[in-house]
Amino acid sequence: MTAVLHLLPLLAALTLGAALPSAQAAPLRWAAQNDILTLDPHAQDHNTSNAIGAHIYEGLTRLSKGYRPEPSLATKWTYLSQTQVRFELRKGVKFHDGSPFTADDVVFSFGRITQPQGTKQTYVSGIKAVQKVDDHTVDLMLEAPTPMLLQNIISFPIMSKLWSTKHNTTSTQDYKAKEENHASRNANGTGPYKLVRWQPDQAVTMVANPDWWDKNPGNVTELAYLPIKSAPTRVAALLSGDVDLVTDLPPQDFFKLKADGRVRLLEGPEIRTIFFVMDQGSDELRESSVKGRNPFKDRRVREALNLAMDREAIQRSLMRGLSVPGALMIPPGVNGYDSALDAPLKPDLAKARRLLADAGYANGFELPLHCPNNRYVNDEQICQAAVSMWAKIGVRARLVAAPFATHSQTFQRMESAFFMLGWGVSTYDALYAMQSWGHTRTAGADGNFNFGRVSDARLDALIQQIKFEPDVARRNALIREAVLRIRDEFLFIPMHHQMRPWALKPGVQTTHRSNDYFEARYTTVK
Repeated sequence: MTAVLHLLPLLAALTLGAALPSAQAAPLRWAAQNDILTLDPHAQDHNTSNAIGAHIYEGLTRLSKGYRPEPSLATKWTYLSQTQVRFELRKGVKFHDGSPFTADDVVFSFGRITQPQGTKQTYVSGIKAVQKVDDHTVDLMLEAPTPMLLQNIISFPIMSKLWSTKHNTTSTQDYKAKEENHASRNANGTGPYKLVRWQPDQAVTMVANPDWWDKNPGNVTELAYLPIKSAPTRVAALLSGDVDLVTDLPPQDFFKLKADGRVRLLEGPEIRTIFFVMDQGSDELRESSVKGRNPFKDRRVREALNLAMDREAIQRSLMRGLSVPGALMIPPGVNGYDSALDAPLKPDLAKARRLLADAGYANGFELPLHCPNNRYVNDEQICQAAVSMWAKIGVRARLVAAPFATHSQTFQRMESAFFMLGWGVSTYDALYAMQSWGHTRTAGADGNFNFGRVSDARLDALIQQIKFEPDVARRNALIREAVLRIRDEFLFIPMHHQMRPWALKPGVQTTHRSNDYFEARYTTVK
């Protein structure tokens, strides 16, 4: 409880100091386990950072309640040809500093998000250029027909060119190099909430934007996001009334709270897969006992590591049933998922040992396993279980657990030969995921999150076809082939797809979102 109570003065200061749009303020305190990484909206494709950022920054389109693209900063779009789309921009919109939103900001933001030090280029994949037509019209010039354009640009946040120039932040933050810039600690968007302050590991506080162009259907005028790493502390804070909403309820507490009845539970899946990444590009694995070669380059080794996993045991003992063990890297609810293809491998230790011996590793090998300890549901415990399971086939993984901020910087610097990652599919289409972590790494959107240096020529070719195939049936057939290629070549070690129940105080009404984006605009507090 003390981890939460010391934040209450922050909330009091926000209530007293902020200019609120309504005399009847409705504050909301939202808690989850990990902090944001940055406020720079183009720097890191990290779900918590994106969810907070979506309250502040907006794209040309946004996600509707039904998970479809709808107008946001653009009011209309017209296909002038298959490779030229004209967007009419919303007039009268202001950034939080009062400056007007214009086409110059869209052109500027495109140049910024495509800079190689960021990890969000995938969202503008297929866009060759953004051209200004007039102050409230832009043309998106495409490399080829791009079926996912409207879904992708939901996550293309628009920044103010004037503000960025004024504060010397026209370049995207290089997070992996531990760089800071003005936009990494401050924010100036057009969205429904204005940033008050971010105090790392303590709170992100926001206040409703009285000049927002849209009508806010909720009544949350003050919003505080509280990163509380300890699961028992988060739950205790909810039960005592110190927080109003927890969006990453621990599985071990779900059934207790359901029986207890003092809080409301919103049950639902999350479109996120938890998996392990193997460095398949280096000639020698970093800090491994194997010298002069890389075991992960051998398909037999990758298959052996998969066969050692007892995913159903992890579902029973650690996840308490709140996960879907799987073999696919695409979760249910996403275009491209097929439950018939997602049967998890049954553990087969004897076969795994034979595969390792055939590959020349009869005595196994040793290397570090890097894991976060505050990002995914039971992340460190899952890693501990995996270490034990791999030990049974002679692969001795030394667990290195760290907060996600450190974990993320480490693997983005290519310093993790073996690490855990979770991937949510924000576009609800398999392309976004496969292009990010499955395509050979390039200087652009392709492979922008491929820190395991996977490189498979057939998979690359499929992804390129999927990007631009306009025929739905043909495109889905290509996605199926790519999904199976990833599965059958054992390019990753998928564990399960997360379930994500939310817990709320009585009197809080909100909409559960399978992308794990809590949205204050859909929320009312009584």
